[in-house]
Amino acid sequence: MFLYESITAMQWLMFLVVLGSLMLANEISRRSLWAAIACFAILPLGLLLFVWPNTVPGTHADTWFHYAKVYSVLIACLGFLLLRYVPRLQKNKFLLFFPALILAVNIFEAVMRDFELAGANGIVDNIMVVGGPWNYMNGVAGILNILTICGWAGIYITRDKTQDMIWPDMMWFWIIAYDLWNFAYVYNCVGASSFYAGGALLLSCTIPAFFMCKGAWLQHRAHTLAFWMMFIMVAPNFSTYSQWTVQPSYEPTALFLVSFLSLAANIAVAVYQVRVIYKRRLNPLTDELYSDHAKYQEVADPMLSKPAVTA
Repeated sequence: MFLYESITAMQWLMFLVVLGSLMLANEISRRSLWAAIACFAILPLGLLLFVWPNTVPGTHADTWFHYAKVYSVLIACLGFLLLRYVPRLQKNKFLLFFPALILAVNIFEAVMRDFELAGANGIVDNIMVVGGPWNYMNGVAGILNILTICGWAGIYITRDKTQDMIWPDMMWFWIIAYDLWNFAYVYNCVGASSFYAGGALLLSCTIPAFFMCKGAWLQHRAHTLAFWMMFIMVAPNFSTYSQWTVQPSYEPTALFLVSFLSLAANIAVAVYQVRVIYKRRLNPLTDELYSDHAKYQEVADPMLSKPAVTA
């Protein structure tokens, strides 16, 4: 195969198990406040005290990046819970900036790792890495992905039982550009884990965002990423050195292609966003840019008056 050496039927089955498990865990944690507190506060504390000191040292998870990622995403999950379940916080526009900020920080962590490994060739932190210009290409794509985050002021909490955090201006094309960037990052920097962390993990939040609980992509992403990062620090070798590991080809052409697609998609989103800003005379820091799109209208707050759909 082009991206990977080979994939067995059992590995495809495990892919589906990981995908289904992450989606199920996300549904459980989003439907119950107490389940979410148990998953994102009590469970990680127990893992930190009793499990991770025994499972992480000496593995590829024993790096600044993995610790930064797991703690930043747990902070995101807990912060989102506060926004979802404390009504007075939802009315504070400054606090609504928190989701955009934590998302940007999360992307920037990966951008720095891509740049860090651009000159690597061989075993780095117990995992094979083939660095090259593709790391810089994807790092630039990640920066563009940060710069095109928009419409945070329009975030609202649904008034149903689940109280989901909906971000109408986070459109499908930005999510796809993010997915391409994130897959390229994982493929570049943790290639042996990319089949699961770059495939199943991304699908576990994109599928619900497109077909189940629309508009809540960031909430889905935070939950599924938190579950994955906690699991991978419990079983670091699962996706890198086990019977379930799907080895990438490490071909420069494959590495270049995934980063090229990532960069091209994020350039396209950035160009389109600039066009929308110019055409509609909008402020990208305060305005919602895509309120005239049909997909925006599908998830817009029904309690607020919205402009007519034009696209």
